[in-house]
Amino acid sequence: MVDAEDFEGWLRARLPERGLRPKSAAVLQVLLTQPRRASFGSTAELARLAGVNVATVTRTAQALGFAGWPALQQELRARYLSSLSAPQVAEEHHSVGSAAGASLRRDLDSLALLHRRFAEHELNEVAKAVAGARRTIVIADGSYAAVGIAFAHNARLAGYDVRAITAGDAELANTTAKITEDDVLVAISFWRLYESTVLAAHEAHDRGARVFAITDAASPALANAAERVLMVPAEGVTFFPSLTAGMALVQAIVAQLASIDPARTRGSIETAEAMWSRFDLLHRRPNKDSNTD
Repeated sequence: MVDAEDFEGWLRARLPERGLRPKSAAVLQVLLTQPRRASFGSTAELARLAGVNVATVTRTAQALGFAGWPALQQELRARYLSSLSAPQVAEEHHSVGSAAGASLRRDLDSLALLHRRFAEHELNEVAKAVAGARRTIVIADGSYAAVGIAFAHNARLAGYDVRAITAGDAELANTTAKITEDDVLVAISFWRLYESTVLAAHEAHDRGARVFAITDAASPALANAAERVLMVPAEGVTFFPSLTAGMALVQAIVAQLASIDPARTRGSIETAEAMWSRFDLLHRRPNKDSNTD
């Protein structure tokens, strides 16, 4: 039986029923036997290793269910890096030169890829689910808890009951126990997948809740519980994943959420603004009487 969680199992699970043509099979063999070179090499290099032309590499990626080689390589690399320890990931990026400059360039590339990848209807689907839910639970842990916190914070300001669970399995277990079919669960996970995230996603699914996943590699363990997996490039240039594209994606979802019921969002923001003033939270308060031309 093929284990879809391991690298080879993931690729073989994507094979078309009729299999691949001989030249595409040669490309697949390179992916299986040289995952590092396939993860970081160019299309031309992969074609040379497989003894085929560049067009065959593209057709192979499409046969495996991807739009093209860049989409396949992004998930391939995410899966390869997730199999490494933090020191090993750092070693993969040891020759980047200026780390700061390389990090900014990588994030710019990731944002460009994110923009090309997502259709508006995908983000609107998540936004509508959150808008129609009794409440939404966002699971995010480790460094990418920041993405979940920003998502939940801004969605609440938009007028919706969204809560982020970012630490503590006990809190996650207690919250999951109360999930119903009227709720939505959003699981956010990059690089390594936490077992508690997988368990909570499946429990929510079994209880009838709608489940969405935001991740950089569609692990079957998580994907099987989600009705939609939003794939986000999250590779950094050192031992930790980049949060930039993930943050941009949740901000886009919240922007779409705020547009669903503008009156509700406006009222929620005005109420929050009034409470900020009452609690004297801000160093400078807006002048309600001022006029701007």
